[in-house]
Amino acid sequence: QQCGATAPKWQGRCPGCGESLTLVEELEAPAAAGGSHAVPASAPVALSDIRATEGDRVSTGIAEFDRPLGGGLVRGSIVLLGGEPGIGKSTLLLQAAVSLARSGTDVLYVCGEESPAQVRMRAERLGAADAPVRLLPEVDVRAVEATAEAERPGLLVVDSIQTAYDPDLTGAPGSVGQVRACTTRLMRVAKDLGITTVLVGHVTKEGAIAGPRVLEHMVDTVLYFEGDRDHAFRIVRAVKNRFGSSSEIGVFEMREAGLAPVEQPSAALLAERAGSAPGSVIMPLVEGARPLLVEVQALVSPSFLPQPRRLATGIDTGRLLQVLAVLERRAGLSFGSQDVYATVAGGVRVGEPAVDLPLALALASSLKDAPLPPDFAAFGELGLTGEVRP
Repeated sequence: QQCGATAPKWQGRCPGCGESLTLVEELEAPAAAGGSHAVPASAPVALSDIRATEGDRVSTGIAEFDRPLGGGLVRGSIVLLGGEPGIGKSTLLLQAAVSLARSGTDVLYVCGEESPAQVRMRAERLGAADAPVRLLPEVDVRAVEATAEAERPGLLVVDSIQTAYDPDLTGAPGSVGQVRACTTRLMRVAKDLGITTVLVGHVTKEGAIAGPRVLEHMVDTVLYFEGDRDHAFRIVRAVKNRFGSSSEIGVFEMREAGLAPVEQPSAALLAERAGSAPGSVIMPLVEGARPLLVEVQALVSPSFLPQPRRLATGIDTGRLLQVLAVLERRAGLSFGSQDVYATVAGGVRVGEPAVDLPLALALASSLKDAPLPPDFAAFGELGLTGEVRP
């Protein structure tokens, strides 16, 4: 169910990715009579005769969404938007669909998870109930394919790919075979007819898009919608983009009337910072072409448990443990009887090694109850021998 590998019989561990209990039996449909002999061969085309379509890019009308897309949606491309349930994927895509529909683009929104009435309620909340967006409540990929071929919309949104299914296959919706087959059929329609297609995908508890890993290789652009549902800020991060940079992000704030773009994310993320509190350090980082300031926080308190807690939010737990080991070994600080908590304020996730130094300073500040200057900022990677690398 994770990587799409096959095995002749059931096994407890996947031979492809090593995950446990992910093999599911699927029956393959018999091949059609005639096999490959009935399929006409495609004629080769000279590279110089192919017209480049890079200029056929349409803005969604949402600047922070266009940024990770590379400037907008490319005609005939397939975009995969993944995120946790309730993070705001459907809200963002409905806002983009409404904006494009009002600018003259024919939009077909396939709602497989929600009824048209539920989508209408969300549109009313966004103030877009009168938008010329057409809804198709359908999960049969053959019906979606036929409607797209007949209507030829400029934008096709499928919410979500895990609910789509092909009746010709025996697997349940969301299985590896179903997701792969449905994506293949939608990709053929998108490429043949030049229909821009956006697929919504769910993520697993590890943060990866549910379904076969090959799904991310099939599409042109992969976006992850990140954030904590308990915080207002959301980040759309590009991890793959055949038509632009794969390191750009878009920052949004969830409000009652939908997602609002945040034009100055650093000011928004630091607006509620208590500058004189111990355990707080500002970290500068670069996301794509945009500099960003985030607040790294740490709390160290005496533990009354046999095994003290080590919890991290927005930072890899393994990196937290490594920084603690370096501080104990190289700086002479003792955390053995302390509970340690680390987070990045605002629900932002930081994965680069430069978080080591601000994390170490925040931990030492909290342990010693000594606040750092409010305008102090730090970044850098900590080596295991205690050196700081820029």
